[in-house]
Amino acid sequence: MNPSTALSRDVVTALLAAGVREVVLCPGSRNAPLSFAVHDAARADLLRLHTRVDERTAGFLALGLTKVGARAAVVCTSGTAVANLLPAVMESAHSGLDLVVVTADRPARMRGTGANQTTDQVGVFGAFAPTTVLQAGGPAVGDVLSATGGPVHLNVHLDEPLLPDGPWTDVAADSWAMSWDDRAEPVELPSGPRTVVVAGDDAGPPARVLAQDAGWPLLAEPTSGSRTGDHAIRTYRLLLGSDLGDRVERVVVAGHPTLSRPVTRLLGRDDVEVVSMRSRGIWSARPFAVSQEADRYAAAAGDPAWLDEWREADRSVGRQLDRLLAAEPDLTPYEVAGAVSRALPPGGLLHVGASSPIRDLDLMVARYAVGDRRKVIANRGLAGIDGTVSTAIGAALGRPRSTRALALMGDVTFVHDMTGLVLGPREQHPDLTVVVVNDNGGSIFSMLEQGADEHRDAFDTLFGTPHDVDLASLCAATRTPHLRVTSLPELEQALASPNGGIEVVEAVVRRDNRRDLDARIRALRPGSR
Repeated sequence: MNPSTALSRDVVTALLAAGVREVVLCPGSRNAPLSFAVHDAARADLLRLHTRVDERTAGFLALGLTKVGARAAVVCTSGTAVANLLPAVMESAHSGLDLVVVTADRPARMRGTGANQTTDQVGVFGAFAPTTVLQAGGPAVGDVLSATGGPVHLNVHLDEPLLPDGPWTDVAADSWAMSWDDRAEPVELPSGPRTVVVAGDDAGPPARVLAQDAGWPLLAEPTSGSRTGDHAIRTYRLLLGSDLGDRVERVVVAGHPTLSRPVTRLLGRDDVEVVSMRSRGIWSARPFAVSQEADRYAAAAGDPAWLDEWREADRSVGRQLDRLLAAEPDLTPYEVAGAVSRALPPGGLLHVGASSPIRDLDLMVARYAVGDRRKVIANRGLAGIDGTVSTAIGAALGRPRSTRALALMGDVTFVHDMTGLVLGPREQHPDLTVVVVNDNGGSIFSMLEQGADEHRDAFDTLFGTPHDVDLASLCAATRTPHLRVTSLPELEQALASPNGGIEVVEAVVRRDNRRDLDARIRALRPGSR
């Protein structure tokens, strides 16, 4: 057996032992030994192989698989191919996901010689993913692939010959035993101060349980994994601008809250005590003052009047919001988010894009019951729009028992990852409905400072960036079914009758009135009419 084939088979054996069962592969010459080894392992039913032509797409596909509990690796060739994995690696690092990146490299003797596709790949991902160099005759992979709480980079030096002498017939998988001790005793909190629980991305059920046991309002983002039950406050970010928000004395924060400026201001107040549940990911230290941090908290039930006030205010503002949206003559992004949320059944999966859609969903999430096992995810580690289509496809492939898989994203996000829809005829196509809110540009910026009237002349050039892309034609190029809707009944009809496979529902909304609509929503207050 030639050295590159032997090394590549050792790498795949280590991947299997570490629990990797999904491998995303991009074609290349230098990674041919790895490709053949992965193919033989897939043929032996020891892993599932996904092939993509774009490394950035491949990285986010692997990330999506990882987000829903599968352990995935992405394999690519040398040179600029490696650099295209950086966005997915950064998102994985900030989310604390165990993504495995395997890059083929030229032998060290070729570095600095001008040899084709040869650069310095060692440490290319910096602090986001430590590099382990593997070469023939060098140290074994060892336990570098055990649970890391973040991505790892295997840079494999492969010399010619790059083709195997024959098929790998004795490939086998022995999993390493991994265990985590999550039985830490909760820290008891006094129940006296007026407290709210803020649940950011990936907070998980402990945030809901604490709020429920202590009788506190739960201010939970859609991807927190906590937004269930009757303590969740739908319009919390609007209520934080009212008297209720002013009276908060303590916040328990879990996960990674990223959506709301009112929450950021609350956590930065000098008169509010902040306690924190530990979060995952690189640079996980909180950007605000924390009085104490623990894995879990517990508290005795407090004054029920505090929760009752939040519930009554939430009902009032929620009714006003629904009336305001119903009175709009055209389909709004909020109504699109609400329709998608209602279409998500128990056991379903929803992946949400960054920018406006996840914030719209935050105000419109249907009231979900505890135990219905809906999974709502997003790339909130760095909250970029990169790879959103690919992540959604990866998540749908990695959670095949979902009763339904949906994705919600904006038009710029969709266009940014159109190559995610490039799936070859041999690839698995999950059942996934992608809802694209199309306002022909970046509406989120219209709601920020740069959207003010004094910047009107430069706004579209710098921020709105209308693209005039015909999404139907883009979808046709990849043979992806497409449906365009312009009203809420049309959207609800489309969501009620999925056709199977990957399909795109384009919901056309306005952008010219978005700033005004957002201002009217932010002005809603409890007790108003």
